[in-house]
Amino acid sequence: MATRLSQYNSVVPAQIERRAEPRRRVYLSRVTLKNRGRVREARLHDLSIYGCRVACDALHKSGERVRVQLFGRESAEAIVVWCTDGFLGCRFDAPIARETVRALTLGVG
Repeated sequence: MATRLSQYNSVVPAQIERRAEPRRRVYLSRVTLKNRGRVREARLHDLSIYGCRVACDALHKSGERVRVQLFGRESAEAIVVWCTDGFLGCRFDAPIARETVRALTLGVG
């Protein structure tokens, strides 16, 4: 319930990045998402050692478990944190290798 003192206060976006590790943009790499026996192709958009954002036409729910297979690289178990407008954000169960992140962000992957 708004009070007289708070009803006109505007809400501003947070100025602090809450991620433990910055996300690096990745445009050309493909990944495979596996869950409940289904395999789906997706496009990796950004990546850190702790998580990633992928474009995928399949709907996923927050809390769903997926395996993210980075083509030609390692795979990682992850949990879907959010899914909106064809994108989903995943948090890896264990950090992936920094060398993998570096290779994919430099376009080697």
